Amino acid sequence: MQKTKISTLFFGILIFLAIDCSAQLLTPKYKFTRADTLRGMLTPLRTCYDINYYHLNVKFDIAHKFISGSNLFKFTATRNFNKLQFDLFANLKISRIVYKGKPLPYKRQYNAVFVTFPQSIKKGSKDEFTVYYSGNPTVAVNAPWDGGVVYSTDTLGKPFVATACQGIGASIWWPTKDHQADEVDSMLISISVPKGLKDVSNGRLRKVTKLNNGYTRFDWFVANPINNYDVAANIADYVHFGDVYHGEKGKLTTDFWVLPQNLEKAKIHFGEGVPPMLKAFEYWFGSYPFYEDGYKLVETPYLGMEHQSAVSYGNGYINGYKGTDRSGTGWGLKWDYIIVHESGHEWFGNNITSKDIADSWIHEGFTDYSESLYVESQYGKQAGQEYVHGLRTGIKNDLPIVAPYNVNQDGPQDMYNKGAVILNMVRTIINDDDKWRDILRGLNKTFYHQTVTYNQVVDYIADQSHIKLQPVFDQYLHYTTIPVLEFTTIKGQLYSRWIANADGFAMPVKIRAKGGEYKFISPATQFTPVGIEGITKYNIEVDTFNYYVGVLVD
Repeated sequence: MQKTKISTLFFGILIFLAIDCSAQLLTPKYKFTRADTLRGMLTPLRTCYDINYYHLNVKFDIAHKFISGSNLFKFTATRNFNKLQFDLFANLKISRIVYKGKPLPYKRQYNAVFVTFPQSIKKGSKDEFTVYYSGNPTVAVNAPWDGGVVYSTDTLGKPFVATACQGIGASIWWPTKDHQADEVDSMLISISVPKGLKDVSNGRLRKVTKLNNGYTRFDWFVANPINNYDVAANIADYVHFGDVYHGEKGKLTTDFWVLPQNLEKAKIHFGEGVPPMLKAFEYWFGSYPFYEDGYKLVETPYLGMEHQSAVSYGNGYINGYKGTDRSGTGWGLKWDYIIVHESGHEWFGNNITSKDIADSWIHEGFTDYSESLYVESQYGKQAGQEYVHGLRTGIKNDLPIVAPYNVNQDGPQDMYNKGAVILNMVRTIINDDDKWRDILRGLNKTFYHQTVTYNQVVDYIADQSHIKLQPVFDQYLHYTTIPVLEFTTIKGQLYSRWIANADGFAMPVKIRAKGGEYKFISPATQFTPVGIEGITKYNIEVDTFNYYVGVLVD
């Protein structure tokens, strides 16, 4: 392969690197198994039914780290079928599957369960079955980065238990159609816990029932579509306080469930942190997507997770990310990272959900970017730009941001910081903040409570901006090399072109003669005149503060 040695202005520092000018799409050597395909592929055994409603009813025996219960599946047949797949981790035992009062035969393969019905279920018909199960679910060691149930105690020695399962899947603790492409329309979550403890789950609390076995059952109803990994059980000796936020759709209840020993500092911290976050995100993204279910922060024994309408919080009531600034600029120490980031997922991740977790950049890139918009709303645009620019220090460029499809493979770490930087760069390209805000709000309106694909999101941004941005997203999301803007002098005139991997790559970029005013040029992959009077290779400056690019001047 031919390689060209270039000098690149990168983070404002002149360095040298080798760019493979003939590089193809980088395909990492992932290793996948049959279990990964069963988990990640939308086979006919999964697409044959559309899940409408769950009633998850689970008892937590905390002393023995044991759960038992059932889940009712209500569905609509999308075609004629007599066999379907749902998912439950193999370490959890199925005692029976009941259909119309009779047991159904089933087979298990890895974490997939295949159920056969006694007759064909006709397209368009509505039907239901119930799965009864029990066992010791996987114990999460480092939640939320690994999945399962967190068993811990609070500072007073009382049980402090919570679930976390993004990526690995909700089927690690309950039977479900475990694929993001099909969100249940509504759900009843019934969690039974030992007397003296409370469960806080998604949605609104409908009923509390004292049982005869020394347990108390908490029934929570979710009125909006919800993805599987967002369904949560949080168990502790919680106390509650709340407020009402007057937002774009009217009155939004804000509820907070915390440990009693943290009540007073929670009232101050959440009171200061939540209203400005909601105001900023409703401004940029549109109304909070789940007014019917309310907004909650729930204290958990791990750092945080975007559980829909029940956001997990474990940042210790301090600013920053566990007291640090991920951007290194100082702006990230002025607000609580978990409140802002995890709540941002209510718009990107929960309202808009990727069909395949290979496109988790739709969740994490937009939500990481939301942090800079929050900073901008509080401290001005320059502060927000400095914050997102600071996130570049965490970019690795080691793997493409979009992971392989159909095998339940999440994106790499770069989907966070690099995703945010890309979106800020797209804002710069559009060069119209009102239009950019309309696009962000339009995404949440157009794909309200929907699951989406890569193309739906990228095409929407390109169509609304009237700029051909598909090759830009392709370059930054499917390749690890960043594009290089090359300048050369031909017959005394300055020319420019992009060196990039994506087909048809072209990207408007701001340049100037040193000390002058930035102007846009629109180079492609063939040399064209720069066309700015007085600019030469000796005085040219490229806006590398807002553009994540390399620069080569011959």
